[in-house]
Amino acid sequence: MLSQQLLQDMTATRPPSLISRAHVSRKPPYDEPYTPLPCVCGMYTPVGLIKEVQSAIQERGGSDEILKLTMAPHPVTQAIIDLSAGACGGIACVLSGQPFDTAKVKMQTFPGLYRGFVHCFVSVYKQVGLRGLYQGTTPALIANIAENAVLFMSYGFCQNVVRFVSGLDQGTELSDVQKACSGSVASVFSSLALCPTELVKCRLQAMHEMEASGKIASGQKSTVWSVVKNVLRTNGPLGFYQGLTTTIVREIPGYFCFFGGYELSRSMFAQHMGRDKEHIGVVPLMFSGGFGGACLWLVVYPIDCVKSRIQVLSLAGKQEGFLKTLKGILRNEGVAPLYSGLTPTMIRTFPANGALFLAYEVSRKIMMQQFEH
Repeated sequence: MLSQQLLQDMTATRPPSLISRAHVSRKPPYDEPYTPLPCVCGMYTPVGLIKEVQSAIQERGGSDEILKLTMAPHPVTQAIIDLSAGACGGIACVLSGQPFDTAKVKMQTFPGLYRGFVHCFVSVYKQVGLRGLYQGTTPALIANIAENAVLFMSYGFCQNVVRFVSGLDQGTELSDVQKACSGSVASVFSSLALCPTELVKCRLQAMHEMEASGKIASGQKSTVWSVVKNVLRTNGPLGFYQGLTTTIVREIPGYFCFFGGYELSRSMFAQHMGRDKEHIGVVPLMFSGGFGGACLWLVVYPIDCVKSRIQVLSLAGKQEGFLKTLKGILRNEGVAPLYSGLTPTMIRTFPANGALFLAYEVSRKIMMQQFEH
């Protein structure tokens, strides 16, 4: 490319100690990956050099070349940006979908108590009021902020690992499948942050049913702190990681489908609209997030059901592991209970995951813009 050769010529005589990385791309509707180029800079690209390159490109007839240089942030700064954007996405996800998540956990843990999604909603409202649908919101917020912050920070790191393994240059755009693989590996790290808070959330959400079924004594406090104290007193700190194996088993294939579905949907929208993936608009972006969430849940929902059983029923005593719990459900109840609560989950996935990716992409773009020019 004209701009690449020009920039290399202009930086060839600069001291090696000042050489860093920058990116040159083309304006929409061109959809090319950013091309890593050497550039003279400290933390930011000098404005004078940018103007010099712009003038020279125009003089050489490169009118269709982008006249923008975007400085890649330091890896630590990039990690902080990804972590912060992931936290924003987690907050948006919880606020838009908590009642549906509560119904999902109740129906997974006690499938015989509810005839369906609407019956579950009505029953909870009659028994404990509207607040019953928001039980576990505090740990859910903590869980989603922790999970998505770690997930998206690890996602950026795992993309670099995939580039290294694939022999690609830093900054090269990955394919949708490669991004799906990055998300799958990143989910292992996010599971470690998610499991403790997910356990507290699930127990709070199913506390009423545990008392009604006689599995625990009635009249127990249903607060975050009371559940935390109970876990520490009964099982110690490791008690918060009951269901960790099941969580990892769920997350690895789940997030391959999650990120794969999201990126595939964005690519199809971009191709149909004749734009790059970063400029498809809010509605296609939110739909892509919802589509990714739907792909995740359709694949891993039975595993999530087993995880919820382990984390909730362990409140009444030692609970068996993943395989024994799964075999027990299949032997005593059949296959259907493994999909109990799927309806509210699928209803929830589009607004919740759409809000998650919208908040993530917008907040990340805002923070990345601070490093332009």
